[in-house]
Amino acid sequence: MRIIGGKYKGKRFVPPKNFPSRPTTDFAKEALFNILENRYSFEELDILDLYAGTGSISMEFLSRDAKTITSIDNHFVSFKFIKKTQESLNQNNWIIKKTDATNFLEQTPLKFDLIFADPPFDLKGTNQIPEIIFSRKILRPNGLLIIEHGRENNFKKTPQFSDVRNYGGVHFSFFEE
Repeated sequence: MRIIGGKYKGKRFVPPKNFPSRPTTDFAKEALFNILENRYSFEELDILDLYAGTGSISMEFLSRDAKTITSIDNHFVSFKFIKKTQESLNQNNWIIKKTDATNFLEQTPLKFDLIFADPPFDLKGTNQIPEIIFSRKILRPNGLLIIEHGRENNFKKTPQFSDVRNYGGVHFSFFEE
């Protein structure tokens, strides 16, 4: 796994063998960040990374000097790997929590400018993520929610849905307030 842009560009991190999650491909990450870099100045953004897995997306935001990043993952191996990576980068604007993403969304008082969610492709309840976020007003006005998913999910009927981009087997659905 490598960082594709920003101050840590080219830096590699090696998750342990049999890691419990599927990292976003470099091809898909590069396409996603090309879209985001044309829209945002990351230095002003509070970002939430749900189902953070390897922390790859969080690290891309860190590499681009995001204001704060909160990474959420419930799996111990993921949490431990992200924590170790955080320590190696010495980043104090990166908050990592070992908790269930849905529970976090249902309880957090925090607000974010950009939310990225990459649930397991077979996770039941993926289609409820936008509903929880928008009903609880977790996304700030003019904020953006991005959900990475497989082809079996379709969010086009969600009121805040704005676009979907496909990169091989990876789909990014975009939602705006």
